[in-house]
Amino acid sequence: MPVRTSPAAFPKRSLVVSLRILLLVLHAGSPVYSQGDSQSGNKVMDNITVRQGETVFLRCELGDDVTHTAWVNHSSILYAGEDKWSVDPRVSLVTLNQEEFTIKIENVDMTDEEQYVCAVQTSRGLRTTSVHILVQVPPKIINFSKDIVVNEGSNVTLMCQASGKPEPSISWKFISNSGDLASDDELLEISSISRQKAGVYECTAVNDIDADVQTVDITVNYAPSVSEGRDAGVTLGQRGVLECEADAVPEADFEWYKDNRRIFNGFDGMEIINTGSLSKLTFYNVSDGDYGNYTCVAINKLGSSNTNFLLYVQDGSGGVKTAHFHTCLLFIAFLPFLLRF
Repeated sequence: MPVRTSPAAFPKRSLVVSLRILLLVLHAGSPVYSQGDSQSGNKVMDNITVRQGETVFLRCELGDDVTHTAWVNHSSILYAGEDKWSVDPRVSLVTLNQEEFTIKIENVDMTDEEQYVCAVQTSRGLRTTSVHILVQVPPKIINFSKDIVVNEGSNVTLMCQASGKPEPSISWKFISNSGDLASDDELLEISSISRQKAGVYECTAVNDIDADVQTVDITVNYAPSVSEGRDAGVTLGQRGVLECEADAVPEADFEWYKDNRRIFNGFDGMEIINTGSLSKLTFYNVSDGDYGNYTCVAINKLGSSNTNFLLYVQDGSGGVKTAHFHTCLLFIAFLPFLLRF
């Protein structure tokens, strides 16, 4: 800290009276004029703009014939000469000599945004220099929707509110689908939401200082829909697999049936393996009794869907033996007999 030489002091009672009068004037919100000085004798400096958390320096030019100096704001006396009146540890004296009277405020916050006055007592009266501190605050999202789970067709409203100075602007993006702009408002409303609108949404609050970003995930529940069953031809005694795939949220549970009879894991040498959206019914040694029609049913809390399969006989050469093929052979064998009538 520079070496300071304080202007000449005058009686403390006069000091207190002068500063209290000045504080009353400031609280009244009136311009500060000195006794015996013209309006032009009081200086108004440009506003000082500072970001929240930074340090601001308040400098006041003095000159000759100064008997008393003080920095005050609307609420209190900060410094009277070298004497610190403020109890705020962030406020400290930097320089006090015949040329200038400078204090600093560290870690500036919104509560510091106000008018500050340097009061200089001379033999001709009170002279003031005033300055207004403007505090800029980076945006901070303070009220934001949490991750949600809804059923398809529901109406959804997401909220994103932010504080900051200057006031931040809000924008929404649906980042799970090409990042298209979704909204420029605090509220994002989605009517009759579909499964295609499920995913992550991003809210950005931005002002001249910085930006704040948060994301929310929407899960959309919907009933299962199963892919069309693919029939399988299997040679007697070989391994065969029927695959059933279902699209559903939450994931579907699977049930398998042969005709109207439910199949359980390990039933007649068959194994059921469910992995996520896929269910496999495996035959390790296909017998005559295994051939026939099968049904896969996918179920969740919103509904169910099913598809049918045919497990049919495939001979060793890759040919297909079906009931229709055998019927044709029987017809050919009896054709001469029928022609006799």
